[in-house]
Amino acid sequence: DRGRAKCVQEVEEKNRERELKAAADSVLSEVRKKQADTKRMVDILRALEKLRKLRKEAAGRKGVCPPPSADEAFEHHIQNLRTLIRKRTELYEAEERALRVMLEGEQEEERKREMEKKQKKEREKLLQQKRDIDSMLFGDPDEFPLNHLLQPYRQYYLQAEHSVPALIQIRHEWDQYLVPADHPEGSCIPPGWVIPSLPTNDTWATAVR
Repeated sequence: DRGRAKCVQEVEEKNRERELKAAADSVLSEVRKKQADTKRMVDILRALEKLRKLRKEAAGRKGVCPPPSADEAFEHHIQNLRTLIRKRTELYEAEERALRVMLEGEQEEERKREMEKKQKKEREKLLQQKRDIDSMLFGDPDEFPLNHLLQPYRQYYLQAEHSVPALIQIRHEWDQYLVPADHPEGSCIPPGWVIPSLPTNDTWATAVR
């Protein structure tokens, strides 16, 4: 059951990661589209420069030479466009980084919420198991009268939940078996079988036989 639960958890985590990645891709798609547009504009500028160079060479072979002012004007416009594209590229990159940070934060919060939800579910499951066990041992508490035959046993079993001294005493009684045998207040669990002592009287001897 634990192995199956672990596999189910891994599948659920992978599905959540896939969903979060799809959401992130959807949010970033607009920024990527803008970035693709700027790259296309850069390619268009390069193509324009190449086309003007080819036309200038063709005109030179025919003896037609454009004035230097035309070259200066063309380079001025190209530089202005490149500056504009560079600024837009930097702006889109900053926007993408901000979105990625925001999405990573949202993903982390989503993972935390899922973990808290899972822990809460586990706690509720354990509490329900405890209630079921208590109900099987001592009956349903909602239908449990104060003068019930098992009431003293129920009080003894649940005393640590209502009394700190009782909790300390129970822990002390349990912990004394976790210390070495030579501890002054402890008695470790025997490593082998415990051989019963011989009967101390004839009555007890008859019961043993």
